[in-house]
Amino acid sequence: MRVPLLRMPAMKLRVALACSLLALCGSMPAAAETLLVQRVAEEARTALPSRGLTMAQVESRFGAPSERLEPRGGQNAKWPVIHRWMYPNFTVYFEKSRVIDAVLNRADADEIGPKPAIR
Repeated sequence: MRVPLLRMPAMKLRVALACSLLALCGSMPAAAETLLVQRVAEEARTALPSRGLTMAQVESRFGAPSERLEPRGGQNAKWPVIHRWMYPNFTVYFEKSRVIDAVLNRADADEIGPKPAIR
């Protein structure tokens, strides 16, 4: 016997809707997850500056950056100045003169990933 949706108790209706949404989400392709896995694998193969290197060491190993963005931060003693160097495939972030992180740039404009640097 089928019970019309409007006559179902509220709890059963919520459970039915939640099951329907889960089934719908489960059938969608997981393109974002695949992209993240691909980017992590690519990052593992790419030589990036390691944490703690100085600006001089990065420049000697990877050459001059294609662009040196304006420093950010430093408005307060608790906020260090962050320098950003852009290379064709990656961006290096420095606190004072030491590397704190290096990340791959977007592969193309359609890629879903980090937002571009604030200039």
